[in-house]
Amino acid sequence: MKKNKKIIILLPARYASTRIKNKLLKNLKGIPIIIHTLQRVKMIKNIQKIIVCTDNIRIKKLVERFGIKSFISSKKHKNGTERIAEVAKSLKADLFIDIHSDEAVLNPKNVEKLISFHLRNKEFDIVVPHKISSSSSGKNVVKLVFNKNKKIIYFSRADVPLAFRTKKKLFFHHLDTISFKPNALKKFSKFPQGDLEKIEGIELMRALENGLNLGTLPIKTESFSINTPQDFSKAEKFLKKEKLFKKYFEKIEK
Repeated sequence: MKKNKKIIILLPARYASTRIKNKLLKNLKGIPIIIHTLQRVKMIKNIQKIIVCTDNIRIKKLVERFGIKSFISSKKHKNGTERIAEVAKSLKADLFIDIHSDEAVLNPKNVEKLISFHLRNKEFDIVVPHKISSSSSGKNVVKLVFNKNKKIIYFSRADVPLAFRTKKKLFFHHLDTISFKPNALKKFSKFPQGDLEKIEGIELMRALENGLNLGTLPIKTESFSINTPQDFSKAEKFLKKEKLFKKYFEKIEK
């Protein structure tokens, strides 16, 4: 990763959550989920700023106690990309990195790989990494379709592409850390919702529908967002066996 580039991490942090009440403030091994995420984000090399973009004062006060800047955004945003775009308007950067605030088991090195890829592949407006899986994981997981040049053609919650389902039985799962060029994020915030975005329920369809150039790269990872009670239990088990951050979290728990 080039050290002279200005990289800003933006974390959308909506207070309301449907499947886990007040999810970001819920304690995971004695520590709020959003704080787990932020401590991992702090370990990413060569970044200039970390900002939490939230609609709630409780989240703002919590993250500021841990030395992280925060911004109260509008409650009208339909998704996290709109939320971070509001904050990005007043900032200058080479890349904005969107990291979901519920990525409590995030691997910082994977974010570094994403940033390096985007800095090398400047033709892409947005880069969405993926992991390869033999399991569809159902409608809760967004799948990618892309060409030989790593250009994303489509997103879907369905089992796509069909050829891989019937032959190689591989699926390309959308990961929740996304890299944006500043102008792409600005444009996205001005685009109206399109039919495909509404049908698929995937916000980045809006970027594809309006002609932005989206790329992807494969990343081997065990990390995941905490979206369901099952994910929460999985994260508890993950943290018990993980060695990389064990000493840090043991220190906080004391």
